[in-house]
Amino acid sequence: MSTLHPTREGDVILAQDAPFRLEAGGSLQPVCIRYAIYGELNESRDNAVLVCHALSGSARAADWWPEMFGSVFDLSRDCVVCTNILGSCYSSTGPTSINRATGQPYGPDFPQVSVRDIVHAQAQALDELGVHRLRIVIGASIGGMQALQWSVDYPERVEHCIAIGTAPLSAMGLALNHLQRQAIRLDPKFNGGNYPPEEQPTGGLGLARAIAMCSYKSAELFDERYARKPNRNGEDPLRSFEHRYDVAGYLDYQGQKFVQRFDANAYIVISKAMDTFDLAHGYSSEAEALKRIRAHVSLVGITSDWLFPPEAVRALAERIEAAGAPCDYTEFESSHGHDGFLAEVNAIAGVVSGRFHARRLAVVKNKAHVVCS
Repeated sequence: MSTLHPTREGDVILAQDAPFRLEAGGSLQPVCIRYAIYGELNESRDNAVLVCHALSGSARAADWWPEMFGSVFDLSRDCVVCTNILGSCYSSTGPTSINRATGQPYGPDFPQVSVRDIVHAQAQALDELGVHRLRIVIGASIGGMQALQWSVDYPERVEHCIAIGTAPLSAMGLALNHLQRQAIRLDPKFNGGNYPPEEQPTGGLGLARAIAMCSYKSAELFDERYARKPNRNGEDPLRSFEHRYDVAGYLDYQGQKFVQRFDANAYIVISKAMDTFDLAHGYSSEAEALKRIRAHVSLVGITSDWLFPPEAVRALAERIEAAGAPCDYTEFESSHGHDGFLAEVNAIAGVVSGRFHARRLAVVKNKAHVVCS
């Protein structure tokens, strides 16, 4: 855990006078967005960097991406801002928040939100904080989805977009997210989403996290770390139903840790937001949406990522470039799978640092620029 504390953190309250309208048709009122700021805005207010977190992250970016501070983010120059996304359980409005209409937590009544809703809430929160232009918006996974949505919906506000391990989910990704939500819903403690905060459906939520961890890692990494090593002291797997291989112990442990810090209803809401990410929403086509981009876009693929395969990320980069936006694609080699953006931050820092600090970048045309770490 990082010892770097935010320069400033708190809550921005939105939609106090009128409801915050959601893309799916619902609304929220009011809306709280938790933020953390590291560093200071300069006099010309042109040094803001927005960091967008992944599924279970928080506004405290230095807690979950500490290595980026000092190697990529330079707080003597950069003002780094991060907000907790709409639908989460870390102080922004989500299923654990109190529904003003009932006086009780929203729980399963929390409306479905989209990546676009998340970004629109961020934009309003940044307006309240006096941040009107972003030198960089950067994120990975659903954080990268947010970065791309920013570049489409607010083209005049973003100078450079960096999205790591991000593309619309494939059928396999949709399938895995569906199974995770089903694992939660089938836990008897879930009770249709009406569970007390102290009685989480830990079995289902833990299993969902374990399934997710399989998609975040790679077969190569699992073989290297765990192979067929037994988790217990030499027990014969044919003679003991309780026998676990080492990889099973790892997955069980990850699930047990996760249920202590996250909410099941929030997991359902955010994973569904990932499913529905489509830059064409609200526009006549994806191509028309991409034509709106004015930022330089840098997409980063991870060689062993099978949740967001590098081929899919590269194809998105080609579509962005075909729409007329400046875009480059970089791929780095890792056995850590999708989690490479967290597990190999030094490599990520090496990949993005040159792009991050350049104010104007040359357009990379007709080919993928590949960097292997």
